[in-house]
Amino acid sequence: MLGGVLVILGFIVILMVHEGGHLISAKLLGIKATQYFLGFGPTIWSFTKNDTEYGIKAIPAGGYVRIIGMNDLENVDINDEYTTYRSRPFWQKSLVVMSGIGTHFVLAFIILWSASVIIGAPDTNKPSLEIARIIPLDNEGYPSAAKSANMLPGDIILAVNGSSISQWSELANTLLQNPRKSVSITLSRNDEIVNLDTVLGAKKDDVSGKDVGVLGITPKFGKTRENPVSAIISSLKHTVTLTKLSALGIWEFATNFNRFVDAAINNNPELNEIRPVSVIGITQFAVASQQSGIFFTFNLIAYISIFIGIVNAIPLYPFDGGHFAVALYEKITSKKLDIRKLMPIGFLFFSLVVLINIVGIYYDIVNPIDLT
Repeated sequence: MLGGVLVILGFIVILMVHEGGHLISAKLLGIKATQYFLGFGPTIWSFTKNDTEYGIKAIPAGGYVRIIGMNDLENVDINDEYTTYRSRPFWQKSLVVMSGIGTHFVLAFIILWSASVIIGAPDTNKPSLEIARIIPLDNEGYPSAAKSANMLPGDIILAVNGSSISQWSELANTLLQNPRKSVSITLSRNDEIVNLDTVLGAKKDDVSGKDVGVLGITPKFGKTRENPVSAIISSLKHTVTLTKLSALGIWEFATNFNRFVDAAINNNPELNEIRPVSVIGITQFAVASQQSGIFFTFNLIAYISIFIGIVNAIPLYPFDGGHFAVALYEKITSKKLDIRKLMPIGFLFFSLVVLINIVGIYYDIVNPIDLT
């Protein structure tokens, strides 16, 4: 549950930092910003400082900053015209709109660096006997041996069939040698000794081809905290990797949109491979990731930040990328672009994004993605 809460809070922080990027760049350039709010709807609390109203609204689903004169359709007092976005040269317009996008990548880097240095990454060479996650189903779709025995994350395995276990390799060898056999497992749960009986599952060993025993657990790994200096390089590389993955995911969804529509209409099994994931699905991912460690939850938040940043960079109005495209067009052609001509395209695209999100929410509720 903690993972889900962290991701929801992460969403809010990502969006408010994004709007903060616009706000700070606008103020540094002398462009007037009248509002900076967390949430939407009725105002709960606010205060005004330096001509900007800061506050919280009733629905904490994001936030916004209101910069005056973002287009030629907005009526602005003639005395404030020199403080408008539209009155500024190309480089200032670019800085204001791109600063919001840039925050997503900076924030992702900070999250990844902090996770590596402060939290520490799980070290797969240091498996412990504490259970991190229970795998609910075996490879045949039945409840796993661990699930059937009501084992829980946080349990520490002490013995199998009365023989003490001191390290993960001993446990693994014991389990592998007992496919489909009944075993008695002694474990520590909240400082109490608990004895459980279960029948191990089985799967084919990739090397020998023989059946080996399966309990259905993953261990909690020891952590390795990275040096703050070396973490700068690794976090930069990780940010680049997540950026590539996000861009590729968006491209593949766009180029396979017809497959998605066909799969949705015909309830094709491949739908799970290509369908969008909503906030609900992401929260489900977050809960699952937290079972593997808080480090992975923070990596997920960093990925979300980058993904939103890339979507915002799409050169269509009213995304930030669209504002930049308009400013670039006006710079190259020395002509003012009629925003009204872009609004129908922007409305259609925005409606499509909303529809895709609604579809994602529907499938995340009625047919959640299998995270096992």
